[in-house]
Amino acid sequence: MPTDANGVLASQHLQQAIDLGYIHGGDYKIHPTSLQPASLDLRLGEKAYRIRCSFLPDTDSVENKMKRYIIDELDLRDDGAVLETHRPYLIPLIEEVRLPPGVRARTNPKSSTGRLDVFTRVITDESYRFDEISAGYRGKLWLEVVPLSFTVKVKKGLSLNQLRLLVGEASLSDADLRSVHAEEPMLFRDGEPVPDHDFATANGLFLSLDLKGADTGGRVGYRAKDHAPLLEMSQVGRYSPLDFWDPVFHEDGDRVVLAPEKFYLLLSDEAVRIPPGLAAEMTAYDPTSGELRTHYAGFFDPGFGYAADGGIQGSRAALEVRAHDVPFMVENRQRVCKLTFERMVAAPEVLYGHGIGSNYQGQIDTLGKHFRRP
Repeated sequence: MPTDANGVLASQHLQQAIDLGYIHGGDYKIHPTSLQPASLDLRLGEKAYRIRCSFLPDTDSVENKMKRYIIDELDLRDDGAVLETHRPYLIPLIEEVRLPPGVRARTNPKSSTGRLDVFTRVITDESYRFDEISAGYRGKLWLEVVPLSFTVKVKKGLSLNQLRLLVGEASLSDADLRSVHAEEPMLFRDGEPVPDHDFATANGLFLSLDLKGADTGGRVGYRAKDHAPLLEMSQVGRYSPLDFWDPVFHEDGDRVVLAPEKFYLLLSDEAVRIPPGLAAEMTAYDPTSGELRTHYAGFFDPGFGYAADGGIQGSRAALEVRAHDVPFMVENRQRVCKLTFERMVAAPEVLYGHGIGSNYQGQIDTLGKHFRRP
């Protein structure tokens, strides 16, 4: 790469990083299918440690500090192991990194992980932050996993989260976002670019809820059921939604009252289009916007909702929402979350979409890949 490169590394750069040993899987080859346009799927290792509490290593190594918190050790080989709700687990990942100076990394749950309300975050040695891997870091990656709604079964080699590599200054300002949107629209509503006066930014681009819905019965999303069956996360298209989800219907006035501490899957009102030269990430919730959290899964790769011929006018985003403490009213087109954008060092050779088996291009429903489509 050029010495003055700024931005997120594309799939071809990630492949070079693997070839040069900056990212490696030890005895386990990193398969090309793990490469996404601007991220790399990370795989679970052979063991999971049930721990009594989450922690950060700060000036210590993860392996040394976790010894005082281990309650049990689970074997993820063969059939895998069951992870119970509201219990934290720490799992060493197969992939390790040897980042060169100036190259840093960030991690986030995969979308399918977030849609199951499985909370994940990466921990590294001598770090005081989750999901941020400092430039020049050399060592293991550890994944903290906490199922919140469903008891799940996982096994070695399963990918629950993703990694991005970055160099230099990658972020786009609000002025940059408006300039890009004027030339190559990134946000659509009813098939038309969102007008400038409705293009809301504040260190990122706001998205709002669709609580009107296209369902004639008034269904606008789903709420996780209590006491659902075991869900095996390696299975795709296997489960009936009715076993795990209750439908959510809007009230008159296109609004929904969120029950506290319940997990909801809802759709954005706007459709998002990520052009090849950009990558995006859903940021953590802002508590000043209400007592709720939206979207655990963060990365939006180049090509999401995009087609070079203009045949796709964006894809709507699935929003994972949980209210805290008190019942909370949300209304149609209420702004609840924010996308931040970063430049790519170069456009990826392969874009997000059906051509590489992407699961959520053009989605009109929020359910993850594990469920049969309604």
